[in-house]
Amino acid sequence: MSSPFADLTGPELTRYARHLALPEVGSEGQQKLKTARVALVGTGGLGSPAALYLAAAGVGTLGLIDFDEVDATNLQRQILFGTRDVGRSKLDSASERLGEINPHVDVVRHDVRLTSENALGILADYDVVLDGTDNFPTRYLVNDACVMLGKPNVYGSILRWDGQVSLFASETGPCYRCLFRDPPPPGLVPNCAEGGVLGVLPGVIGSLQALEAIKWILGVGESLEGRLVIFDGLEMSWREIRVPKNPDCPVCSESPSQVGLIDYEDFCGLRSASASIAAVPEVSADELRSRLSGANPPFLLDVREPFEWEIANLGAFGAVMIPLSELDGRLSEIPADRPIAVYCRSGSRSARAVRTLTDAGFEHAENLRGGILAWAEEIDPELARY
Repeated sequence: MSSPFADLTGPELTRYARHLALPEVGSEGQQKLKTARVALVGTGGLGSPAALYLAAAGVGTLGLIDFDEVDATNLQRQILFGTRDVGRSKLDSASERLGEINPHVDVVRHDVRLTSENALGILADYDVVLDGTDNFPTRYLVNDACVMLGKPNVYGSILRWDGQVSLFASETGPCYRCLFRDPPPPGLVPNCAEGGVLGVLPGVIGSLQALEAIKWILGVGESLEGRLVIFDGLEMSWREIRVPKNPDCPVCSESPSQVGLIDYEDFCGLRSASASIAAVPEVSADELRSRLSGANPPFLLDVREPFEWEIANLGAFGAVMIPLSELDGRLSEIPADRPIAVYCRSGSRSARAVRTLTDAGFEHAENLRGGILAWAEEIDPELARY
């Protein structure tokens, strides 16, 4: 008679002893975990804790999809990485760390941006997909690809003190499009760089995503299929929203109107937004530096938030901060008889500010192309980046 532990090595039996003691896991469940393949789209705030716990749990194959490098601003929440990893490929750092956590796990690297051209080919090799993305185009792409491949999509999102988690694209449950059929207008929802995020929050949500993936693999418990759980870290409260399957969903209904992957940048309005930004008058960092030292320097307007000013600013050149959200009510503080140069972090908010100024009658307003990040890149490498 064969042993129930035949497919687990001696070191694995020791490592997973606390799992083997659980009636819901046992040797059979641990072998399910060992043969499971989970794709993590992103190794950042959500992907970091999820990857660590999935590796520790003994999920046999982890596919990491990321093309970014470790930045110092990541370290406050992306616990896969340390100070020595700044500037390194995230996949280099993550592969090493996960190997230290569990050498029995096979880490498959996909050092690419997930796109409509490669998503189906990459995700097809996995049993479960964990969405750790931080932007709407990729979020909709992951959802649609999971629906078309029949792969469960363990969804999570975070901002400031709040997080959400659910399980979409299961065989009988709703997909992300059933809840959010259309994306919000570009710029309406701030990203973490603009709005901030408490460092521990992705640890909470990413761990819940790992838990959902493990339960799905084991086939135990009650999943978050058809439920969106919302966590408020500031109030330490949880609430749940029921999410029914939409019979008219353009992707997961019985007669979908969309049967293939699309251009998600265009779907989310980012191409038109980029065209709108490009349409406003711009000035390069080098050109702005020359003008600031000239006889008639422009009025330098910073439309970021106060916390961003504290990190890095152009106050030495006379910059004045008026957050974009306050600009309409503070136009009287801006001189009408001088050229105006506006900047933000990367150029998007300041482009909207230039449009506001132009509509209000200011004739010579320009956007600093690339924002203060471009200034740091081209003019002052000592300036902090975030």
